[in-house]
Amino acid sequence: MSVNPHITIMLATYNGSLNLEEQLDSFADQSHKNWSILVSDDGSTDSTREILERFSNKGHRLKVLEGPRDGAAANFMSLVERLPAHIQDGDWAAFSDQDDVWLPQKLERAVAKLGNIDDNQPALFCARTWITDEQLGGRRVSAPRPRPLSFRNALVQNVAAGNTIVLNKAATKLLAEAAQEAQKVIIHDWWAYQIVSGAGGLLFHDDEPALLYRQHEVNQIGANDSKRAKLKRMAMLLSGTYTKWNKINIAAMRRSSHRFTKENRAVLEEFASLHDLPLRQRMQCMSKLKLYRQTRASTAALWFASLARRI
Repeated sequence: MSVNPHITIMLATYNGSLNLEEQLDSFADQSHKNWSILVSDDGSTDSTREILERFSNKGHRLKVLEGPRDGAAANFMSLVERLPAHIQDGDWAAFSDQDDVWLPQKLERAVAKLGNIDDNQPALFCARTWITDEQLGGRRVSAPRPRPLSFRNALVQNVAAGNTIVLNKAATKLLAEAAQEAQKVIIHDWWAYQIVSGAGGLLFHDDEPALLYRQHEVNQIGANDSKRAKLKRMAMLLSGTYTKWNKINIAAMRRSSHRFTKENRAVLEEFASLHDLPLRQRMQCMSKLKLYRQTRASTAALWFASLARRI
C-alpha cells in the first residue's frame, strides 16, 4: 500500500508552446506534491524546450529526453520503455498530454483510489474530463462509462482516457516491461488498458472529471461525445478501419500475453480467430466471448461489424 507515492508524470511534447505553460502550472498546483516529470520531446521547433527549461529552473524536478520522431503513440511508448532508467522502485506513473489543464486534486484522487491496494497488484485509475474549446470555455463533461471496465471491453473499445490515467507501482512495472515487447501500437492508452486488464489488474473509472481537455485542430484523437464523432467512429468500425487496428493490437498483446491471466490469454486467442471463422462459428464465438462496448448501440454495431467480417 502507498500513502504518498512518488508519481512520474510522462509528458509527450511536440511544438506545444501555445498551451504547455498552463499544463505545467497545473502540475505545480496539484494537491499531491510528490511528483516529477519525464518528458519526451519529439523534435519541437518552437519554444517548447525553453518553456520546459524555465519550469525546471523554478525548482521542479523535470528531465527531457529526445523522442523517436515517429508520432504521438511512438513518443508515449518511448517514455514507457525508458521509465525503468529514470524511476525508483515503488514509483507510480501518469500519462499527460501537453495541452490540457489538470484539476488540482487529479493526482490526489487517483492516490485515494489506488493507495490501499497491495503494491503487487496492478491497478489503473482513469476518469471523465471536462471537454473545452481552445480557450478552455464551453465546458461539457465527457461521456460516462456505464459498463464495467474489463478486458472484454478493452479488446473492442478504448475507454481509458490516456490524459487521466494514473498507474500504481505494479501497473507501472507491468507496462514498462510490456513496452519492451510491444513494437507497434495504435495509441498508448488503449494498449495500457488492454495490458493492465489482460493481466488481471484492477480498473477504476472516476465519474468526476479530472482535467480540462482542450479541443483544437491538432488533437491527435479528440473527444468522442458528439453525435458526429460517434457516427464517425461507428463508420470506422464498419469500414474495416478497426480490422486493421485489431491486427496491430492483437500482435502487441500476443507479445505480452505471458503476463495475462490464463482466462484472458484464451479470450485473446479466440478474439484473434474471429475474423477468419465461417459466419455461424463467428457468431457463436461472439456469443461466447461476451465482448461489449459501453452503449447498446455501439455493442450492436460491434455485432454487425463481426457479421460483416469487419473486426
